[in-house]
Amino acid sequence: MVEEKTKRFIKRSLPRGVKISIEASQAKKGEDLIVLDLRGISSFTDFFVIMHGNSPRQNAALYESIEKELKNENIKPLSIEGKKHAEWVLMDYGYFIIHIFSKKARDYYSLEKLWGDASKLSV
Repeated sequence: MVEEKTKRFIKRSLPRGVKISIEASQAKKGEDLIVLDLRGISSFTDFFVIMHGNSPRQNAALYESIEKELKNENIKPLSIEGKKHAEWVLMDYGYFIIHIFSKKARDYYSLEKLWGDASKLSV
């Protein structure tokens, strides 16, 4: 059953904003990058993009890179939270939400487990 959830969607089928976010994250070495497909189980968004960095400075670099690349494509956030301390930066783009965690915060909040019914794509 876990394999079915993992294979339900592929990177090629993701919306453009999500793909750009993934590419910008990889350029700044975001770790353990995953996408959760929340369509059908969430009323507030379609996708979560989740990653972590190794320091607040790296998390800030991830956030800045993602925001810049999306802005270049005229994709603007509805809101951004957590920039100051960069332990958990949340970037809300409406149909997708990006979570940039410290390793400790990611383990604590464990969004992957909380949204365990979602299909998961490891990138």
